[in-house]
Amino acid sequence: MKRILCLAAASLAVLFLTGSAHAWWVVGHGIIAEAAVAGLPDDVPAFFRESGKQLTHLAGDPDRWKNPKTPHLRAAESPDHFLDLENFHGKDLPANRWKAIALLQELKEDPEKTGMLPYAIMENYERLCCAFRDYRQTPDDPAVRAKCIVYAGILAHFTGDCAMPLHTTRDYDGRKGADGAFEQKGIHARIDAFPERNGFKAEELSRGLKAVAVEEAWPRVLLALNESHGQIERSYALDKEGAFDKATEEGRKFIFGRCQGAAQLTEDLWYSAWQQSAKMPKPY
Repeated sequence: MKRILCLAAASLAVLFLTGSAHAWWVVGHGIIAEAAVAGLPDDVPAFFRESGKQLTHLAGDPDRWKNPKTPHLRAAESPDHFLDLENFHGKDLPANRWKAIALLQELKEDPEKTGMLPYAIMENYERLCCAFRDYRQTPDDPAVRAKCIVYAGILAHFTGDCAMPLHTTRDYDGRKGADGAFEQKGIHARIDAFPERNGFKAEELSRGLKAVAVEEAWPRVLLALNESHGQIERSYALDKEGAFDKATEEGRKFIFGRCQGAAQLTEDLWYSAWQQSAKMPKPY
């Protein structure tokens, strides 16, 4: 009986981990955020460029908010980590959360099950813009510096999610085969765990990356989202070959590229937020 109970508990643990649909484990998110800091140019304030270790921790917070003992927060937060692009039936994504919800309702799709990832990215990007604006006004205020780092860390989590292909599709953890049974169940966890299990380092991820500011963040986010969505077939093909379980050279190269893409998007949006903050009017 004791053995049976232990096996049951282990099975429930696996279901919980795979069902919560993290993109990268917390350590993976932190590595990506730390790598992104290294690509920032010198015109970004020094306090921010020196905050890599703080950002490493903060990038994991949105997953910590999924704690089962915080059911209201978990319910509100969970859809922000993914977007099932198929649910938009080829329609252009509206540029704000509420219009996206209205469109999904017209299309008879459930907004909660579809996800809101690009909107979470944009909302946290604009929070960072506002925080950087305040820094320009009161650069010595420690509260202002703190919120710049906090908002940037949260933003880094969602840009990291965007680079994980299975966070852009209904087929986030397996696909139905010809007999209707799910195949490749567990692929999500195999990809999520890869950076941490295989010792990815921020220093190697940051090599060759350089932040590029954009005038409009929304097109940059859509570009990254669609690029990630385009890697779904490759993800499934590599998993079928055992590339993530065995950590083959091709598997490592693929995941490394996804993590570098996440770091590039992160630093581009951080740098863009800094540049945009110089152009922002007073909020009231």
